[in-house]
Amino acid sequence: MGHHHHHNRRESSLKWSIFLNVIITAAQVVGGIISGSLALLSDALHNFSDVISLIVSYVALLLGKNDASQDKTFGYKRAEIIAAFVNASTLIIVGVMLVIEAVERFINPQPINGGLVVWFAVLGIAVNGFSVLLIKRDAHVNMNMKSAYLHLLTDMLASVAVLIGGILMYFFDWYWIDALLTLSIALYLIVISYSLLVDSTRILMLFTPKDIDLAALEKDIKTIELVNNVHHVHVWQLNEDEVHLEAHIDFDKDISLIDFGNKLKEVEQMLLEKYKINHVTLQPEHGYEEEKPLIVQD
Repeated sequence: MGHHHHHNRRESSLKWSIFLNVIITAAQVVGGIISGSLALLSDALHNFSDVISLIVSYVALLLGKNDASQDKTFGYKRAEIIAAFVNASTLIIVGVMLVIEAVERFINPQPINGGLVVWFAVLGIAVNGFSVLLIKRDAHVNMNMKSAYLHLLTDMLASVAVLIGGILMYFFDWYWIDALLTLSIALYLIVISYSLLVDSTRILMLFTPKDIDLAALEKDIKTIELVNNVHHVHVWQLNEDEVHLEAHIDFDKDISLIDFGNKLKEVEQMLLEKYKINHVTLQPEHGYEEEKPLIVQD
């Protein structure tokens, strides 16, 4: 029931954020063209990337609700991780594009209507600020929502920067500030998106979670009575909620299936409490003479 409630809240937050960002994107494009502000147009471009990322996040959220089936035994549990990867990638691409545009504007500065820039920046701050508040609660526990939250937060900060730039251009005719702000926004986008891109890539590539020490995990399993060795270990995250482990476990003697079931429960409990691994698959062995390294490339 609680999980269903979280999904509904996230869906509602994303739908409102999509609607609001479509409006602000259209407004900022018009404002950027009329005022001649590259910073305002770059903010509009970022807002447009927000719309795309929010739609991706929304679709991923809907897909993630689907049950597993015979041809999709994991369901769509990876959908939100893929969405986070796509959103982080688009943020970096947008950032690089803005760097290029900012450099060109440094070389060829143009007069800008600072008054218009100020008004549209205020509108951007209001809309993105409201969207940030809608999504903030779920951003701490869900990578997909975090990617959407980062899009909106950085866009709100970008609008703040554009507002400051608009004021300076209006009162002092410092048109070069437009390019400087664009460059600053772009570099910030790239920096904050990189860690999210790395984290989502690690999950998609089935890398061992960063907070799990396999050498320590091996020692802990071998402390359990009758366990001689553990090998052929694979640990990966299916999504943010599920961490899986599969391994071969070698026993000192030929135990019964009932005894193995008891040992399996003991291993599962230890792995859940100490390593937050909540899906365990073990293959029992006894008397195998083959080499038994901890990690094997299958």
